[in-house]
Amino acid sequence: MASPDSSNLNQHRQLRAFCHAAQTGSISKAAVRLKLSQPSVSLQIQALEKELDTLLFERCGPKIRLTPAGELLLDMAQPLVDGFSRLADSFAARLGDIHSGPLDIASGEATLLYILPDVIKGFSDEYPQIDIRLHNVTGHDGLALLRANDVDFAVGSMIDVPDDMVYHPIYDYTPSLIMCKGHPLEAKTDLTLEDISPHGLILPPKHLSTWSVIDLVFQQHGVPYNVVLEAGGWEVIKRYVEIGAGISIVTSICLRGFENLTVRPMEKYFPNRSYGVVVRRGKFLSPQAKQFLQMMDGDFFARQTSPPTTKRKNSHRNDELITHL
Repeated sequence: MASPDSSNLNQHRQLRAFCHAAQTGSISKAAVRLKLSQPSVSLQIQALEKELDTLLFERCGPKIRLTPAGELLLDMAQPLVDGFSRLADSFAARLGDIHSGPLDIASGEATLLYILPDVIKGFSDEYPQIDIRLHNVTGHDGLALLRANDVDFAVGSMIDVPDDMVYHPIYDYTPSLIMCKGHPLEAKTDLTLEDISPHGLILPPKHLSTWSVIDLVFQQHGVPYNVVLEAGGWEVIKRYVEIGAGISIVTSICLRGFENLTVRPMEKYFPNRSYGVVVRRGKFLSPQAKQFLQMMDGDFFARQTSPPTTKRKNSHRNDELITHL
């Protein structure tokens, strides 16, 4: 008969195998992550199903899918597995030491360029032994990293938030029309969509939410528009606007005040854009992750008990400096 200690250890191994299989949707991928053989992972999951007397996965060849019972168990087990894996960090934090360990952050180019540098500089100065790893990803790739537990959290902008994610907006940025100096629209102060319509737009790729928002606004007002150039990255877009290749509608996150551009506010037509933190629901946050989030927003953890639309930092890059992450 197995001792209680060995039984608990076996159950932890089973739950860990189950969680990794659920995250990856594959027994073989879970085995690679855990550095175990595929049969070993399968046996652990089968033993867990036998112990709980329920089916956790629907199996169709190499593919697996959680049953309703499996989804329930994942919600209960994931925080336990995460917590166990972070036990050493948590113990060190309780002793007042969070000066070691990794911190993985997923974010897109805009966040990496305009939001994170100052926060990371301050955090690195205070905790030089923390190994910060930035993952430059957008959209579904960022969500995949969160679901796979490969990053602690993501920082970016979200419009549609999946059920298994929690989004905490922190910053607000305003929509602006940018044009080169001397552009025909420069003389106008109260611009309309009809004014913009004859002029070619430079926009981010269609798969990003910025394009969808702009397209929706023009369609709702029944005003045609013309895209003359599709370019990835706000810095690229700004450069081509500066040389007169077209105009663009951007979020003020990318406007730092020294560009050779004319800027006109467009809040009349386009919504403000929030940027913040995305965390997998039920995710156990390491001490270093908590400290970083606290540095980003001093009210971050207090706001978790309030609606996510509460206080945000109202940042306008003109003055002081999609789903995509």
